[in-house]
Amino acid sequence: MKKIFFNLFMIIILINCKIGFAQTNGFSIQHNVVFSEKGKYAAWPANHGIWTWNNEILIGFVEASFKASNKGLHTYDISTSRNKYARSLNGGITWKITDAFDIGQKAWGYDNNISSKRAVKPTVMKEAMSDFTDPNFLLTFLRHNNNEGPTHFYYSNDKGESWKGAFTFPDLGISGIANRTDYIIDDKKTITLFVTTAKSNSKEGRVAMVRTIDGGINWSLISWITEEHAGFDIMPSSLRLSKDELFTTIRTRTEDKIDLISSYRSKDNGKSWIRLKDPVPYTGSAGSPPALVKLKDGRLALGYIYRSQYGSRVHVRFSNDEGQTWEDEITLRSGDGANRDVGYPKITQREDGKLVILYYWNNALINIAEPYRYIAATIFDPSEFK
Repeated sequence: MKKIFFNLFMIIILINCKIGFAQTNGFSIQHNVVFSEKGKYAAWPANHGIWTWNNEILIGFVEASFKASNKGLHTYDISTSRNKYARSLNGGITWKITDAFDIGQKAWGYDNNISSKRAVKPTVMKEAMSDFTDPNFLLTFLRHNNNEGPTHFYYSNDKGESWKGAFTFPDLGISGIANRTDYIIDDKKTITLFVTTAKSNSKEGRVAMVRTIDGGINWSLISWITEEHAGFDIMPSSLRLSKDELFTTIRTRTEDKIDLISSYRSKDNGKSWIRLKDPVPYTGSAGSPPALVKLKDGRLALGYIYRSQYGSRVHVRFSNDEGQTWEDEITLRSGDGANRDVGYPKITQREDGKLVILYYWNNALINIAEPYRYIAATIFDPSEFK
């Protein structure tokens, strides 16, 4: 009986504290709450960007009213959904929340239900963005639906304190582009962008790579990374390994509805791609987008969520050979009552070398817990997993 009361006490502590700690094989892992509010549903960091300056981190997400009766997986009132930003100045320990509309993101978009009276219409960009290499420069893309789009974008020259836009993104002769934010800065006027496109049936998803060399005025389709198939390939997370070598990880669903993370490498700056061994062969029920980062020690880290109605988990894998092979799966979080309405991670490395994974989470499988979804951060030291 004492053991039962002790376990119940620990569950209450973990649910109500802003900071919690866990251990995987003896290693300390810190879980923080980024945003949580009674009656609210917060989700989908992977649909937005993440940016880091030493210990300053900026992440986007969606906030809406919780609606348990909503059909489908996501228990929210879509009519109330708004884009938000969370900023931390201390490496992910505490966060300040800002409404995206208040800082210049004023166009209607999917999960950003701004009324027609308030919403601005995206326009064609006439003046090029000045310098992509400015450390204060940010770029973010928002879609109008998950299939054929269209997509619009904003940019910032002050670390996301304010945004310019919205600007229309061209369809490039493709069935449609419904893009999230995954780009690589190459020089002052050149950005390599990875996009999720519609297939020939106007459904998501096929991944392509596009590029601008004139500050965003014009964009060109460089290559298709994935072939069209009965499942989908969406939501890439990518990085540059060298002048000519690119690497991307992709959320994939097979024709047989198996969810996994696939990976591709280009050795000619994106003109052609080779599929590698899948980093994660199964990501559970409904799958997970990848969250990829190159560490200061040269390794690659891949964060992802295993979704399950019986209890979801947060994982990471490391690669010592730039994505050719991957180490065993490491569990960072599990056993705290998260159903499968979770995930969509982003990942970044702090100045001190620690990794911060951001995602949405819940404790809904625990009877005494609130059902609401919240934004969480898991912080850990990758040097402990060598």
